[in-house]
Amino acid sequence: MVQYHALVLLHAIKRTDRLAVSKLVSTLTKAPPKSPLAQCLLIRYTVAVMADSPTQDRAYYEFLEGCLRHRSEMVIFEAARAICQLPGVSQRDLTPAITVLQLFLSSPKPTLRFAAVRALNRVAMAFPLTVTSCNVDLENMIADANRSIATLAITTLLKTGSESSVERLMKQIGGFMADIADEFKIIVVDAIRALCLKYPQKHTVLMSFLANILREEGGFEFKRAIMETVLSLINEIPDAVEQGLSHLCEFIEDCEFTYLSTQILHLVGIKGPKTSQPGKYIRHIYNRIILENATVRAAAVTALAKFGAAVPSLRASMLTLLRRCVHDADDEVRDRGTFYAEVLGGGDEAAIKRLITDVAVPPLHGVEAALAHYAAAGDFSAPFNLARAVVAPVPTGKAGRRGGGGGGGLGV
Repeated sequence: MVQYHALVLLHAIKRTDRLAVSKLVSTLTKAPPKSPLAQCLLIRYTVAVMADSPTQDRAYYEFLEGCLRHRSEMVIFEAARAICQLPGVSQRDLTPAITVLQLFLSSPKPTLRFAAVRALNRVAMAFPLTVTSCNVDLENMIADANRSIATLAITTLLKTGSESSVERLMKQIGGFMADIADEFKIIVVDAIRALCLKYPQKHTVLMSFLANILREEGGFEFKRAIMETVLSLINEIPDAVEQGLSHLCEFIEDCEFTYLSTQILHLVGIKGPKTSQPGKYIRHIYNRIILENATVRAAAVTALAKFGAAVPSLRASMLTLLRRCVHDADDEVRDRGTFYAEVLGGGDEAAIKRLITDVAVPPLHGVEAALAHYAAAGDFSAPFNLARAVVAPVPTGKAGRRGGGGGGGLGV
C-alpha cells in the first residue's frame, strides 16, 4: 500500500509536466513495484503515456504484455484490459490479452468471469473475429447463475457469431430471456438488431424471435426497444417490411401502451399501402377503433384514411369505415372521421394527396417566433394572424438569435 500511495503522490507532483511523467513511467516499467495495487496504477499511467505519445514506444507494450504473466490476477486483468483499450492496437497485439481473458472465463470467481466477459464484449465491437476463439466458453456461460454475466456472454456471442450459427443462438437465448430483468433484455435486443443488420438474410429468424418476446411479459421500455428494433429493420431491409408489419399488427391486438399503439398505427399507415396485400392490415386497424381508447382510435382513423388515399381499390371500403366513425364519443375521432370521409368522398386526387398522403408539417418555429413578437408588442387590437405566421420566413443573423425558439422579429 505504501508503494501505491507513493506512486500516486509522484504522479500528482509531476502531472503538469508531460516529459517528467513519461520519464517516471519509463523508469518504473523497467523496475516495476512489487505491490499489485501500485502495478495496476502503473499500467494505467503507462496507457495514458502511450495515448499521448504520437509514436508509441514498443517497450511500453512489452511491459504490458509482461504483466500478463504476473502472479496477481488483478494485475493480469488490468494489463489485458489495458491492451484491449490501446488506441490503434493491432489484432496480433490483442492475441495475448484475449488468451488471458479466455482463461478467466472459466474461473470459479464470478468477479473474474464478469470482468473478462465485459472486456471481451467491448473488444468484439471492433475485432469480432479475434473473439471467436472464445465462443465455446461464452456459450457455456449462457447458463451462468449470475444473470449479468449471462447477458454479456449472449451479447458477445451475437457480435461474434457467424451467419450459420444464428438459428442455434436464437434457440439458446429463447429459454434465457424469461429469467432476466428488462434492462438486460434491452441489451440483448440491441445486439440482435446489430446482428440482423450484419446478416440481413437471417431477418426472418431474428424477427420471429423478436415477435415472440414481444408477446411476453415486459415493461414499456422493453417493448419500445423491440418496436424500435423492428422499425429500424423495416427501414433498412426491404424484404422485412411485410413480416415486420404483420408482427407489429399482432402485437397491438393486445398492447397496453397507448404510445406504442399509436406509433405502430402511424407506421402501418405509411408502409402498409405499399405492400403486396395492403388489405390484410385493415382488420387490425379497425379493431383499434372498436376496442381502444380515444387516442388510439384517432390514430387508427388516420391510418385508414392513408390506406383509402393510397390504394384506390380499397377507397370505397375505407369510406364506409370512416363514416362509421362520425358517431364516435370522442371529438377528435369524430372530426378526423368526418374530415377524411369528406376528402376521400370528393374524389379530388390533388386534394387527397395534399391533405392525406403528403401532409407537410408546418414550420412551428416560425409560429412560435411570431407569437413571441405579437406578445412582446403588446398591441392586441388586431387578432393574431396564424396563416401569415405559418408561411413567414424565419429570420437569420442577430435578429434571429434575439428571438426565442429559432427566430424573432416576425411581423404579424
